[in-house]
Amino acid sequence: MPTSTIPRIAKRTVEDLPVEGKRVLLRVDYNVPLNELGVITDDTRIKETLPTITYLLERGASLVICAHLGRPKGRPSPQFSLKPVAKRLEELLRRSVQMAPDCVGPEVLRMAQSLAPGGILLLENLRFHAEEESNSPSFSKQLASLADVFVQDAFGAVHRAHASTAGVAALLPSAAGILLAKEIYFLSKAMENPERPFIAILGGSKVSDKIGVIDSLLEKVNGLVIGGAMAYTFLKAQGIGVGNSKVELDKLDLAKSAMKKAQEKHIQLFLPLDHVIVEQVDAKAPSEITPDRSIPEGKIGVDIGPNTVKSLVTLLQKAKTIIWNGPMGIFEMPPFAAGTLGVAKALAEATKHGAVTIVGGGDSVAAVKQAGLANDLSHISTGGGASLEFLEGKILPGIAALPNA
Repeated sequence: MPTSTIPRIAKRTVEDLPVEGKRVLLRVDYNVPLNELGVITDDTRIKETLPTITYLLERGASLVICAHLGRPKGRPSPQFSLKPVAKRLEELLRRSVQMAPDCVGPEVLRMAQSLAPGGILLLENLRFHAEEESNSPSFSKQLASLADVFVQDAFGAVHRAHASTAGVAALLPSAAGILLAKEIYFLSKAMENPERPFIAILGGSKVSDKIGVIDSLLEKVNGLVIGGAMAYTFLKAQGIGVGNSKVELDKLDLAKSAMKKAQEKHIQLFLPLDHVIVEQVDAKAPSEITPDRSIPEGKIGVDIGPNTVKSLVTLLQKAKTIIWNGPMGIFEMPPFAAGTLGVAKALAEATKHGAVTIVGGGDSVAAVKQAGLANDLSHISTGGGASLEFLEGKILPGIAALPNA
């Protein structure tokens, strides 16, 4: 990555935007997990925005921060209030954060206009208004009226054409924040100009969720690893027994055509060599390892086996660019997490030897953190759906709305 903290990308970044003495409307992704007491259980998304916030404050800007949380269905809903986020942000920044009663309206406008340089106002949940998700022009105008310039730093939301992602960017001088710039930099480099060999690892439960990504990656990669329940659909398509494992029967033809495409393009398509199997999906269920690829009748695959992990480690040692999205098994149950954690360790090892490693998707990111390896990879993406759509080659409205550099 460039030595500057803000990588150079094809879009205008905050570095190119005059912000001194300006009010900045900053869109962030504060869709954080809360427990039943309304306490934040993982503040990663808040911490990820601190470099952009600090950058703007150091340059004498005042901040009007906007975000969404959960799915309140277009009306105010106390359990989705951003108040706990304001409190946590205040603790992390060690400075006062005002909490607005709403995200638009006369009172919010007054609060925004009375911000002194260095002041911070966090707007209430954007999705308390249905107009946010419908990208209403009048709602976009109300948001734009709160500030002089707009900075987009919510990678987790840029795949949606909402008022706060696409609408506002057309009304104010706009730019990408540091987090968004990093996301675009790493994902673009991998998809447009990767160092080779380039290996992609896809896991998770459904082929249907990732068929577009598989198609796109088969145009780019030297090797494609399929793990998680997706692998059982691919194995079944090859005529290999998968017992009672989760299979998408209506996707067998898609799996076959993907395998054919890989073969025609001389791309190594890697499927599990062995499996961890159980009779029922239960963390306490006795498990065993299959001697080969096939799973006996009455058994369910819940993770990749140790031989698969060993072969993956060898494969990844040679890679120069690695993208990973999705777990290798039922990772949330500790007895079935070894395969996913094994992949996380292999990626950290590959990074040490100079590979560019990118991880996206909630469970794979959680695995990397659980293994204590979050700082040992090149880039951890903050947007599950957005990173998948980026890899698929789709246009992301929140990025498209920003002016080119």
